[in-house]
This record gives sequence, C-alpha cells and structure tokens, in this order.
Amino acid sequence: MSDTPRKFIVPKNVTDVLRKVQFPGGKENIVDLDMVQEIRIAGKKVSFSLVFQRSDDPNIGAVIQQCEQIIEQELGPDVEIKGNITAKAIHQMERPILPGVKNIIAVSSGKGGVGKSTVAVNLAVSLAKTGASVGLIDADIFGPSVPKMFGAEKIQPSGVKKDGREMIEPVFQHGVKILSIGFFVAGDDALVWRGPMASNALKQMITEGNWGELDYLLIDLPPGTSDIHLTLVQTVPVTGAVIVSTPQDVALADVIKGVGMFRGKNVDVPVLGLVENMAWFTPEELPDNKYYIFGKDGAKNLAEKMEIPLVGQIPLVQGIREGGDSGVPAAVDEQSPMGKAFLDVAANTIKQVELRNKDIDPTKKVKVSRK
Repeated sequence: MSDTPRKFIVPKNVTDVLRKVQFPGGKENIVDLDMVQEIRIAGKKVSFSLVFQRSDDPNIGAVIQQCEQIIEQELGPDVEIKGNITAKAIHQMERPILPGVKNIIAVSSGKGGVGKSTVAVNLAVSLAKTGASVGLIDADIFGPSVPKMFGAEKIQPSGVKKDGREMIEPVFQHGVKILSIGFFVAGDDALVWRGPMASNALKQMITEGNWGELDYLLIDLPPGTSDIHLTLVQTVPVTGAVIVSTPQDVALADVIKGVGMFRGKNVDVPVLGLVENMAWFTPEELPDNKYYIFGKDGAKNLAEKMEIPLVGQIPLVQGIREGGDSGVPAAVDEQSPMGKAFLDVAANTIKQVELRNKDIDPTKKVKVSRK
C-alpha cells in the first residue's frame, strides 16, 4: 500500500493496479483478459468500463468491488472511483465510434518543420470550401498550433449532453469543426506529458467530441512515428493517410519510414497521397518566378518511385505564413494563388478517397496483440 497519493494519475497507473484483480474462478487478471476498456481520467476522478461475456454475469458485483478496493489502496483514498465503474456486455462494446463520420484522414510527416500542420489546416478549409462537412483534430499533442492558425486561441469549447453522455462541442471556425489540446491548457504552459497521457487526450477528443455528421475528419498527427499514431489506428478505422514533405533529401528519407509504418501489415492504412510543401519559393510580387531553394521535385519523384499519388505541390509564399500567424488560413481566400493551390490539393485528395473507397475494403481498427 502506498503511504502518499500520486500527484497525478495516468491510464497506465490504473491498468498496472488492475492487473492484481483476477477474474473469479480463473488464473488470468482482468487486464490481460481485455476486460478493462474506456479508461478516463479527470483530476482525481477515475472511470472505466468492465466488459463481461454476459450482461447477467454473477461475478459483476464482486469484480467491481475488488477494483474499487485495489484502486483506493494503491492510488490513494482520495481517488474518486466508487460509482464510476460501468459493467458492459461484449455486444454493448461493438457500437461504432464516430458513426456519422464517413472518412478519417491522417495528416502525417516523417519529420518536423515541413509545414504539416499548415497543410492540415488549409486542406481542411479547402475541403469545406467544396461543400463538404469537415472536422479537424489537432493530435500534435506536444505542439498544438491549430487554435492559433484558426484564430481561436481565446475560445473555449463548451460541454453538451448528447444521448445522455457528456460531450465536447468542437469550435467552429472557417467552416471547420476543430478540437485541440491547446484549447484546454494555458497558452504559455509547456506540455510535458508521458505517452499514456497524450494518447488518452487523443482518445477523448475522438470519442467525446460531438462531431455529428462529417464527410471528412482530419487528424493532424505529430511528426515521425509515436504512441499517438498507434493510438489513432487502434481507436478508429483510418480511411487513409496524407503525408507531407519538403523536397530535400533529409526530409524524404523520413517519408519512406512514415509510408512504411502506414503500409505495414500490422497497421495496413492506405497512403492516399504525398504533398510536396515549400516546393519552390515565389515572391508575391513576381508570381511567375520559381526559386527551388530546397531542391526541385524531390517529393514528386519519390511519389512516382513509391507509386503514391502526388496530391499537390505547395509553394513557399509569404502569405501562407502570414495566414497561419494571423488566424486566417491562406485557403480562406480561394481566389488567391495560395488558395487555388490548396483547392487543388483538396480536389486531388477527394479523388483519391473516392478511388480508395471504391477499390479497397474498409480499414479495420488495429487490434492490440497480447502475449
């Protein structure tokens, strides 16, 4: 028994403790039996679901009581657990997450600094310009920039009750529903989170956001490959991924790793296309001039080599940076050269989604293997 309560609790603390609870009459604990689901942490309040084979299982009361006792013993008596454990039968857990969302698109990059979030934001706005209903989750937990880029830094998402559940109402800006961890922390606070905390934040934005009916839900992922990527593909079936790169070799080397992750047999998410960002520099006063300061057609050539569609080339233009800083994305002005470039990316992305849905079976959530 711990003499002092923890300063904060993360889902891994809960699962570690619950491994001490054996299912009555068996030798395995409830975590290894995959009975513990939907762990949520809100301050001192801990809640989760226990999945039983039958809704009338005679062991339900005893298992819940054991869980309450062991959590209070190990995590401290001030933890709020009583009444927060829900028993469910297996068939109750099969309801789809985000049933109103037609397509979930991951926006990813092999490395940081290639303008992935800028592309995600402007792609979302451009998709909305086509008349589609669009949402965007800022899953770049350690550098949430979407609120600033949408001019929504001072907006707080509100709570709403939906079908008896407490949900988070996304912020609506420039035709896009958005949620970001940046809405829930002070702007100057550094986010020093362990993997399980970040993963749980992403799960909550996905499952507790009031997304409603959407044609596209974009997920702006952190650079590289991480627990966040695995959490996403384990939580929802991802329609496909759009990967952002710049033309130079150092960025392209990481693209290959990112493509390999999505195409791996354990993940198996189709890559919809590659966006070459900062493809060339164009001064706004000389729109016909192109200066290839990061190299020419690097991502385009890689896309051809890997047999991935190139869904767009975005120039390096001062207005794109200004739009991100001012909170009015460049794609808002669809008549500008930047707006037209992002509309082309949106049109090509829509085309690739349609082809993917026509030719390939729906993606399935990644199952966690347990040994």
